[in-house]
Amino acid sequence: MFLVVGLGNPGEEYADTPHNAGFMVIDRLAEMHGIRVNRKDSKALTGVGEIAGKPVMLAKPQTFMNLSGTSVAPLMEKHELAPVDLIAVWDELNLPWGGLKVMKKGSAGGHNGAESLIRSLGTQEFIRVRLGVDPGRPIASGVEYLLAPVKRSQKQELEALVGQAADAVASIISEGADKAMTIFNRRAQGLNEEE
Repeated sequence: MFLVVGLGNPGEEYADTPHNAGFMVIDRLAEMHGIRVNRKDSKALTGVGEIAGKPVMLAKPQTFMNLSGTSVAPLMEKHELAPVDLIAVWDELNLPWGGLKVMKKGSAGGHNGAESLIRSLGTQEFIRVRLGVDPGRPIASGVEYLLAPVKRSQKQELEALVGQAADAVASIISEGADKAMTIFNRRAQGLNEEE
């Protein structure tokens, strides 16, 4: 079984913020594949179903972003899943707005949610789908920007990015990470492979 985890913050006040892009992708996948993500399991809201004929669990940790690993590690242990079964999805301030990057492993790159996952799992070797949310302009505070609602003018672009990320996850599940990287990483040109 694949475990697809979207990183974000629980609570209505965070619903439309760039930092909740991971949650948005889980919601989109749930909608596309008829999976209800409403079961409480290991400090996460989860739902089980199929994508591309393969069993999946979708999860939204309810621990707040910086503690994501404290939900994901117990969830994986309970369901006897290995890091190779994990696809984690998060927003990335180090990628240009609308960029999308699929990677098979890597560092947290300064992302606290990713850092929590790596620390709790004891490995960097899991697939991740990173959604670019850099506004392309100077910002006074990364935290304030990430936790503020997305501007109305950008909502449509974010919706499109969330759709692409959901397609990337489905592609990873059906055809593997290498194929998904070839298809989706071309859209994030100019990005350093090590980012």
